[in-house]
Amino acid sequence: MSTNLEILEAEVLQLAPVERSRLLERLIASLDSDPDVEEVWEREADRREAELESGLIATVPGQEAIARLRAKLQR
Repeated sequence: MSTNLEILEAEVLQLAPVERSRLLERLIASLDSDPDVEEVWEREADRREAELESGLIATVPGQEAIARLRAKLQR
């Protein structure tokens, strides 16, 4: 006899990839619900946004950032 979890898993695996991805994001978000952690991340996001807007720091294109990290890892 199948458990509810096994039944649910079988049903979820029948969803389109984009729907499974959306469900996964919602499930993960439901686990990350510590208000203290959320507040700290919000402050950090605000701080980074202010740095960008003030010109204190500059953005780097994603591909360039990845290339830089790969170069550092190869050293």
